[in-house]
Amino acid sequence: MKKKLLIIAGPTAVGKTNLSIKLAKELNGEIVSTDSMQIYKYMDIGSAKITNEEMEGIPHHMIDVVEPETPFSVAEYKSMAIKYIEDILSRNKLPILVGGTGLYINALTCNMNFTEADSDEEYRKELELLAEEHGNEYIHNMLKDIDPISYKEIHHNNRKRVIRALEVYKLTNKPFSSFNSGDEFYNGPYDVNYYVLNMNREKLYERINLRVDIMLENGLIDECIKLKNMGYNSLMQSMQGIGYKEVFYYLENKITYDEAVEMIKKGSRNYAKRQLTWFRRDPRAVFVNKDELSEKKIFMRIVNDLNS
Repeated sequence: MKKKLLIIAGPTAVGKTNLSIKLAKELNGEIVSTDSMQIYKYMDIGSAKITNEEMEGIPHHMIDVVEPETPFSVAEYKSMAIKYIEDILSRNKLPILVGGTGLYINALTCNMNFTEADSDEEYRKELELLAEEHGNEYIHNMLKDIDPISYKEIHHNNRKRVIRALEVYKLTNKPFSSFNSGDEFYNGPYDVNYYVLNMNREKLYERINLRVDIMLENGLIDECIKLKNMGYNSLMQSMQGIGYKEVFYYLENKITYDEAVEMIKKGSRNYAKRQLTWFRRDPRAVFVNKDELSEKKIFMRIVNDLNS
């Protein structure tokens, strides 16, 4: 029999953290983060990283696991996170995946056959240079003919993923998308209970804008100055995250402060839209509307489902 695993997903700023803590307490669970920015050390404010106080004693895993200068692949994430999940299960506790990075969730719960293709550092550098010179859309268009599925599914600003798709094709002569297909894709190793929190779009966008204002009040600029002084720059994979990239542009005098703030808000809203599109494609995902149900009712519904 497959062991149970709970997923609390949803767009940025929808309110996953508070609910997940309550559920972990009620269901004897531990939390495994599925957030692609919270893996990095020193990047706390811009990634909305949970504080020790907010954890309320609930163990959290896959937070602060890698230095910002270290390239980190989905395959590496999966390898680390699976060990935590198996350890949690071995202690008869419930693993709760919490976060908004759908690819990380799929990596842990689907039959994703990560290609064993080696990397081609020279080709990666070549693609990075092309992207710098001509823009992200230029290298994204290179996917159109060789891998139309990846071309449609990978956003042109997700440079790292676009480059990986091109690299895999060069190394294997097979489309990147072909490694994650088939009828058994969603038949993963766990009994998945998958909930996606959602709310009225305008209300969500207001929350996102407010969150950005709070991040700035809490010292996002100072955090980025500190990272810059540590030797990090806007070209690094870790600094491509929304909030960091724009502030680095501001610190490098490429844009004004007001432009940076507006870019962060707009980028976050667009990201939330892409997250929801991703979750809607997953047949396992149960959408829960926070406009229609109170958090207490959502909590009770999930608890009853898990205990049935």
